[in-house]
Amino acid sequence: MEIRDMHIFLAVANEGSITRAAEKLEYVQSSISIRIQQLENELHTVLFIRQRQGVQLTTSGQILKSYVEKILSLTQEAIQVVSDRSTPQGPLRIGCLETTAAIRLPNILADYHRSYPEVDLTLKTGTTDELTKLVLKFELDGAFVSAPIEHEELETTKIGDEELVLVTGGQNVFLGEIEELQNQTLLVFRIGCSYRQKYEDWLGLKGLRPSKIMEFGTVDGILGCIHAGLGISLLPRSVVERASAHYDLHIQKIAEKAFKTATLFIRRKDSYSTPAVSELMRIAKERFT
Repeated sequence: MEIRDMHIFLAVANEGSITRAAEKLEYVQSSISIRIQQLENELHTVLFIRQRQGVQLTTSGQILKSYVEKILSLTQEAIQVVSDRSTPQGPLRIGCLETTAAIRLPNILADYHRSYPEVDLTLKTGTTDELTKLVLKFELDGAFVSAPIEHEELETTKIGDEELVLVTGGQNVFLGEIEELQNQTLLVFRIGCSYRQKYEDWLGLKGLRPSKIMEFGTVDGILGCIHAGLGISLLPRSVVERASAHYDLHIQKIAEKAFKTATLFIRRKDSYSTPAVSELMRIAKERFT
């Protein structure tokens, strides 16, 4: 099995379509199909179930995918190690929380790019759970997530702290008693968001449940709906203070210490810490204010 075949296989597996994989790799579709067939013949197994709407991995395909991800990650790591220089360069795949990307990351990335323009950095936003899985699967070199993170295969570095606050807006200017949360619509990111989980756990301890939960994919979506009085949310104070210039928002501090949470940078313990990663972590710590 050649490295090229692994890249082709992984592209088809991730895209769920030979057509989309061909477009992504800029190959002819028939060439991709032939290479997959040759790979299946070489391994004496079926890797994909062909369907009208695309392809789906078989059990053998799923097993192979986990190994291919590791092999390609180690191959890239080997290239970086043997050609390692003191100046960061090359590809760097980073994940980040939506809230961190909106407020903290722009200054960090601006400094980083000015200092190390030869780094080809790509960014993916998601929830803590989503980003953790991508790091574990070798699809990201590291990610900025919210504590706590406990996994035997991950190394965590604290970058800074966030204070989480209740945010109201519109006619919901002030919540006099905690029991009033029972009748509020909760505006949150999708399941896997650590802020959402923290808030739901807190309500559970108080014996309360929100009247309704609405999921959003962006910070702006949540802030806009709070502004309109549609509901309330739990967000970092830094996000709310920055957004107050554009939205009618009101902060209500929560006294419990649990609502001060650390932002962590996670990476696999068995991965090589390149100069590109090390310098990003250094700049992030300095600029996380």
